[in-house]
Amino acid sequence: MSEKYAPKSVEEKWQERWEASKIYKVTEDSSRKKYYLLEMFPYPSGRIHMGHVRNYSIGDVIARFKRMKGFNVLHPMGWDAFGMPAENAAIQHKSHPARWTYENIDYMRKQLKKMGLSYDWDRELATCDVEYYKWEQLIFLQMYKKGLAYRKTSFVNWCPTCETVLANEQVEDGCCWRCDNEVQQKELEQWFFRITDYAEELLDYTGKLPGWPERVLTMQRNWIGRSTGCEIDFPLEGHLAKIKVFTTRQDTLFGATFMSLAPEHPMALELTTPENRERVQAFIDKVQKTDRVKRAAEDFEKEGVFTGSYCINPVTNRRMPIYLANFVLTDYGTGAVMAVPTHDQRDFEFAGKYGLPLQVVIQPEEKQLDPETMVAAFTDEGVMVNSGRFDGIRSGEAKERIADYLEAEGIGKKTVNYRLRDWGISRQRYWGNPIPIIYCDLCGVVPVPEKDLPVVLPMDVEFTGEGGSPLARIPEFATTTCPQCGEAARRETDTMDTFVESSWYFLRYCCPDFVAGPLDKARVGYWMSVDQYIGGIEHAVLHLLYARFFTKVLRDLGYVDVDEPFVNLLTQGMVIKDGAKMSKSKGNVVDPDALIGKYGADTARLFSLFAAPPEKDLDWSDQGVEGSFRFLNRVWKLVHDLLTFVRQAGLVAPISLSPASRDLRRVVHKTIKKVTEDIEERFHFNTAIAAVMELVNAIQAFEPKNDPLNAPVLREALESVVLLLAPFVPHVSSELWEILGHEGGVEKAGWPGFDPAAVVDEELLVVVQVNGKLRGKITVPASAAEATVREAAFVDSRVKPFVEGKEVKKVIVVPGKLVNIVVA
Repeated sequence: MSEKYAPKSVEEKWQERWEASKIYKVTEDSSRKKYYLLEMFPYPSGRIHMGHVRNYSIGDVIARFKRMKGFNVLHPMGWDAFGMPAENAAIQHKSHPARWTYENIDYMRKQLKKMGLSYDWDRELATCDVEYYKWEQLIFLQMYKKGLAYRKTSFVNWCPTCETVLANEQVEDGCCWRCDNEVQQKELEQWFFRITDYAEELLDYTGKLPGWPERVLTMQRNWIGRSTGCEIDFPLEGHLAKIKVFTTRQDTLFGATFMSLAPEHPMALELTTPENRERVQAFIDKVQKTDRVKRAAEDFEKEGVFTGSYCINPVTNRRMPIYLANFVLTDYGTGAVMAVPTHDQRDFEFAGKYGLPLQVVIQPEEKQLDPETMVAAFTDEGVMVNSGRFDGIRSGEAKERIADYLEAEGIGKKTVNYRLRDWGISRQRYWGNPIPIIYCDLCGVVPVPEKDLPVVLPMDVEFTGEGGSPLARIPEFATTTCPQCGEAARRETDTMDTFVESSWYFLRYCCPDFVAGPLDKARVGYWMSVDQYIGGIEHAVLHLLYARFFTKVLRDLGYVDVDEPFVNLLTQGMVIKDGAKMSKSKGNVVDPDALIGKYGADTARLFSLFAAPPEKDLDWSDQGVEGSFRFLNRVWKLVHDLLTFVRQAGLVAPISLSPASRDLRRVVHKTIKKVTEDIEERFHFNTAIAAVMELVNAIQAFEPKNDPLNAPVLREALESVVLLLAPFVPHVSSELWEILGHEGGVEKAGWPGFDPAAVVDEELLVVVQVNGKLRGKITVPASAAEATVREAAFVDSRVKPFVEGKEVKKVIVVPGKLVNIVVA
């Protein structure tokens, strides 16, 4: 190999060698401690971007480090391959989603291999492969048998022009992204997973994940949204039925003056009187075109319409008008809200707009509220008034007493409510996993028999993106026979949400070749849980919550023994350029292929790891890339310059070292200690790399280099640099390790340990202060007694002028760090 650093030839050599030897292929080995490292698998969009480079480089450092530490490391890669982008590309390019997807996978695989990532490619999977999704269909059927998969009506985004359901991302300002026509809310039969059955356990275990960022755990707790309160029944005037509400503020029940229903509430039209029907229907139509997130926003304008009906407050017997309100959603509670305008700000604004009555039932201690002069709702704790037997007690205490009263009177009951809603998995799209259900006019909903799985997604389709999923228009797929009665029947033509595929792929990686079922319990038992999971903060709720839910379901189905999928979670920052996240629309994208072509993969990896800690955003810098490339050239040149001198050097004999050699060896072992701790304990890759750079500086500054007695120390120093850099820049490290005379690669060498005796300083730099201000620095032997350190401080030429002729009040000595002389 040439003495000039040529990254292209170096990297191609080692990538070919790694692939031929399958060095990163792993199997279960009970005699070794396992380590499962996983980055969130990518969507095969066509090209990797710098975010991928950073994410996968972070993971590869940890995987390589653990491998060198002797762990049996599982580090797999695959493709989250179903989904809407493939359909959009198929429409745009008039191709098939499968062709687009597999071509992208082939290209991206080559890109990832050029980065030198230590994946076990034998475990590669793509979720669009029938060998993957057929097991998902089996899991669906088993969930269906247990009541965890069920069907109900739900509202979806519907484009009447394209005659198709749209994902939330496809609705732009209330219009279809494709035809720009107005989107409607349409009620359709949908399939759901009963994630709410696991709400309490999902919440409880957020307190048992110390390796997760608190920010992510807080987001999950808020999403689950546990609330304790009461369900209360409000009788309907002129009806036998009742309206059920959930409230956490039963202490305000006596102040409820009207009822607000979600426009989607099943009783909305039933309660509308004939003279109000036209206005109510127009209001419902308007709200159905409004984004649901906007409706829930605090600053969204509150609007409503009177239905013409009334309900009765069960504790005051007040006649309460029933309104539909745009800020009430069916996604929380019961879709009905008892409105207490004096003690809820949204209700206060709504009541003011429509002239509805106000009744104060909680008074603050410092003043008396008058409904006529209130300018905002009073939402704090206070003293109960106008609340019958509960007058005069604190509202916090009243909550429990009123809840007891409601239960005793049969008006309501204490309950726990969750913001979390069951997971709607139906997607009216083609490129997804078919839901294994058959509909028979005689037998109803019939699950596909397990022996008839998989329900294969047909490839011979014409895909236009209009008129709904093409599956419904393929007789060979949609038409079938009922497995129970043998009569003509039809298949479910919806496909599963792609979050289903990403909710268990990490388990399938443990046994991707298993053919007897979804999971080989023994192999999964060896590898799970994932020791370190890495991905973006944008997945904090949906993917991570669904993956936790699915793991618990599979545990209860008997497939796995773990309660949680991921022990530790790292959410890496974004890659920023010119003050914004890299994106094509902003024109600030850096092409990884071009970067690797010019500088090599090791430089790309080194820069992405050195420029910022993993959890922080990385600011792109062309100068930083150049600097990383120059550093690798320095290391390359340093090894070659000293190669002849150190090649035959023996082991270091610490007792015979010169002072200069001892100093260099101390730097070597301090660096080993720091880099080990920075990787193992903190993932501070940037400071670890900085420490190696300082070691390189120390080697270059070391003199005399040509003294044979110094050869062992210099060899140890060079080898340490190469080994410490190996997880970060594996190609050049492997090459230099071989050049230094070693066979088998850096992986076989193992991670270097540090000598505790070598890191002990012989001399210490001590700061000297006078009255707390820095006046000098002294060097003292590490073993110096306190009296010796004091004496050295007083005689230092820089300190003398500040203490001579002055009364010394006291001297404070912090061993090994500072002396503070206090003078009058």
